[in-house]
Amino acid sequence: MPTATDQQLEQLKQLKQKYQSVFNMIQQQQIRLAHVHMQDNKLFVQGDAPSEDAKNRVWDQIKLVNPNWQSELTADIRVASQQQASSGVRSNTAERTYTVKPGDTLSKIAKEMYGHPNEYQKIFDANRDQLRDPNQIRPGQQLKIPA
Repeated sequence: MPTATDQQLEQLKQLKQKYQSVFNMIQQQQIRLAHVHMQDNKLFVQGDAPSEDAKNRVWDQIKLVNPNWQSELTADIRVASQQQASSGVRSNTAERTYTVKPGDTLSKIAKEMYGHPNEYQKIFDANRDQLRDPNQIRPGQQLKIPA
């Protein structure tokens, strides 16, 4: 008999699959995710968007997937520039980060971020402090993704 944890993991997996197009939009819009987990039997997604437009595009995608999303999803997408402005922090770079997943390569990440796998060198150059070889990345690594 499956445990509650097994059931929650299965539910998380199913909801992530259902909302995969939302996660794709999150990446396209350069939204930095802080949390993705199950909370109160709903998929909980929290992140920082670079603009109000990026945030709105994610919300439009959520509503396309499920007009009644409130029953299975909690999304807390904030506009990062507003947070930075209120804290007095300003960023001089349009840099974002990416957490390496199993099976990722720099070329695959470059295709996802820039639309072309040959842009991997940009990512490698921006991460020379932690990478010695573009073919040696590990799941869990935080890579800087330059604009």
